[in-house]
Amino acid sequence: MAATKKAKAKQPAAKQPAAKPKQAQASSLKTTLVDTPPRKTHQDKKAAIKPPEGPVLRGLRTVIYQAPDLVVAKAFYITLTGKAPYFDQPFYVGFDVAGSELGLDPDVSVRAPGPSGAVAYWRVDRIDASFALGVGAGAVAVEDPHDVGGGIRTAIIADPFGNLVGLIEMP
Repeated sequence: MAATKKAKAKQPAAKQPAAKPKQAQASSLKTTLVDTPPRKTHQDKKAAIKPPEGPVLRGLRTVIYQAPDLVVAKAFYITLTGKAPYFDQPFYVGFDVAGSELGLDPDVSVRAPGPSGAVAYWRVDRIDASFALGVGAGAVAVEDPHDVGGGIRTAIIADPFGNLVGLIEMP
């Protein structure tokens, strides 16, 4: 046993990883803090933002392009995305692009294709309340909230400048 201890003593010590800088201890609060650029009036302060509750925009979810010829549109977007659509029906084609949806809608009776044909849909928790909030803030109702299948509901409002803002509620 003594020989074993001597053998271990002759081996060079393993390198220890460099000491990491001490980090602040985690708070027990469940509030999310987000660093934001300083405001011009408060150059030395950073704002702490807690995600709001209620009928607010949660994130970009879907952009739908009007495409009267789905065969041509599918071929184009298969090339652009490098993959086949995950949903492919005569009334709608959907591609998953990094967690967002690129949709193709062949119905051009409401909106024509072209620069004003695409609508970005913002995910909301409660579409009726979000729609009312937008209209109450000065938006114009373009399409009232309605079911588009599978429990998904959409609506479109126009901001005070005429830009279309889509709202989408997922089940």
